[in-house]
Amino acid sequence: MASGDLQDEQNQDRPKQPNEQAQLAAALAALYARVEGLEQQLAELRSTPSLRARKLSSPPPPPPGTPSIVSIPGVNRSLPKASGSLEDRIGSQLFSRIGIVALLIATTLFLKWAIDNHWIGPIGRILAGLIAGAAVVVWSERFRRHGFNAFSYSLKAIGSGALYLSLWAAFQLYHLLPAGVALSAMILVTAWNAYMAWSQNSQILAAYALAGAFATPLLLSTGGNHEVFLFTYILAIDIATVLLVRLKPWPRLLFGAFPLTVAFFIGWYVEWFDVYNTQKPLAITAIFIGLFFLTFLLPSIRIQQNEEHPSTAITEILLPLANAAFAALAFYSILQDTGNHNLLPWLAVLFAALYLGLMRLPQPRVTSAVHLSLAIVFLTIAIPLKASGRWIIVGWLAEGAALLWIAARLSSPAPDKTPEPAPLILRRLAAAALVLGICGLLVEPFWLNERIDTAFLNLRFATALFGLAALGLSAFFAHGSLRHSDEQNKAFPNWLTIAGSSIVAFNFIAILACLRELDSAWSVTAGNPEADLQKALAISAFLMLYGAGLLAIGFWKRSAFIRWQALLLLVFTIGKAFLYDLRNLSQGYRVLSFLGLGALLMAISFAYQKDWLALRLPNPTSDLPNHEGADQ
Repeated sequence: MASGDLQDEQNQDRPKQPNEQAQLAAALAALYARVEGLEQQLAELRSTPSLRARKLSSPPPPPPGTPSIVSIPGVNRSLPKASGSLEDRIGSQLFSRIGIVALLIATTLFLKWAIDNHWIGPIGRILAGLIAGAAVVVWSERFRRHGFNAFSYSLKAIGSGALYLSLWAAFQLYHLLPAGVALSAMILVTAWNAYMAWSQNSQILAAYALAGAFATPLLLSTGGNHEVFLFTYILAIDIATVLLVRLKPWPRLLFGAFPLTVAFFIGWYVEWFDVYNTQKPLAITAIFIGLFFLTFLLPSIRIQQNEEHPSTAITEILLPLANAAFAALAFYSILQDTGNHNLLPWLAVLFAALYLGLMRLPQPRVTSAVHLSLAIVFLTIAIPLKASGRWIIVGWLAEGAALLWIAARLSSPAPDKTPEPAPLILRRLAAAALVLGICGLLVEPFWLNERIDTAFLNLRFATALFGLAALGLSAFFAHGSLRHSDEQNKAFPNWLTIAGSSIVAFNFIAILACLRELDSAWSVTAGNPEADLQKALAISAFLMLYGAGLLAIGFWKRSAFIRWQALLLLVFTIGKAFLYDLRNLSQGYRVLSFLGLGALLMAISFAYQKDWLALRLPNPTSDLPNHEGADQ
């Protein structure tokens, strides 16, 4: 009876399968009809691209009685948006930029051709250029309304360039416009570009406006010294750019505004700064340097605690560091050239106090750390500056250690926070600063060429000690951050690389500094015929002791990395003993050198034979009694 019921149930289920297949076939037919209709509609839109037609059009409705497509299992409602291919990018972007340059060149050649052939008068030429430029700008809006934004922006760049060139020709070539009128007209063109960038939310238009604004002083230059007018104009551009960056997520505009400001200042300073007048140029130039410095501080500071501020490496790291470097070097140049060298230490203290005060303002965590590192650097170099460049080395080393400490703190986020990308940038900046400091320590004697009267008690050795402290702290910070693993630790330079490089540099600088002092100790000895022999013996003894101490630390910390450095140093010492000491030292010094070397090598050999670190691999037959390889 049970088997009969089971058969009846199976017979009842069989007629349902054709119905499901029919529904699926009908749904696929409806989907095919809609795809075919969409393809026809897309072909019509390509032939007549109209934004209004695209808005009013809609996909054809499915035939009545057919099931909905979204009810088919496994069909995704959202389709991925196709990205532009390489061919599309070349055709729409690269060719557009090349076309801009070509049309600007064509416009310039046409103007020159018209000038050479006297087809139209100067006023007609200028009016033609202005009308053509304005017409191209207005014409570009038609393409923007139809959805061709990239082509519209290209036309705007061409039109703006024609306007700038026409105004420049009216001022420089034909002298039809006074400087004030030409400047006002160019400012209007720049303001119009800025307005279009704001209203259309276009960063590329803002870049065009910025380029035109900085090109205006070059186009209207008369070769004279107009410091107040030039710097006031550039300061206005910088303030407008910073305000735009705070209101729009366009931090890349600062890549144009800040370098161009620095370039204008350097160009003016080289050409016009008067080193003989110690009053007026110093005061006016110092005020403008301070205003530029304060203006570029704003992008990294929040006005309110809860203000939404885009977090980028440009505003949080790169701009604060570059701004500090520009202001410090600019103030240093004007104070040094005007004979106010005694004000430099107070300037460094003022910068340090300013950056410490900035840390109390609302700002990103990374920017606060950068401000702290800059304060440390300025406090480090605030020692009374001398004519030598030794304090530059100290500043590099201090900056490297400070940035590395900040990166180490940022690389260990709280459990409820995600790792930030800033530590990688800070690590790279710290590594660069430390490399500069190490290079400074290496070339210091050749760079400064000072006479050393007292070995070990001099500024050269004090600078080396400061470098050793900075490298030791760097190795400590990097080693402490090895336990924090995140994605940034995989990038170069990672914490392991920094820690190992710092240890190697520490040992190299320590050995080099002591060898220099030993050389100075016997170089100042007068009337001693055995000074060179004593110096060679002292150097050999120092290398043996340093190698033994380094090896002991390697045994103590169970670090093969440190032990290998000690072994390499000992190999160098052995080579010196056999190649130099054996041939050049007298008999007594030779005995002392080889006696110390032999005793040291025997002690090291005994330590390795005892295998205190268990470096030997386990022998499978070591459990046999009286085996030859067993330790006695």
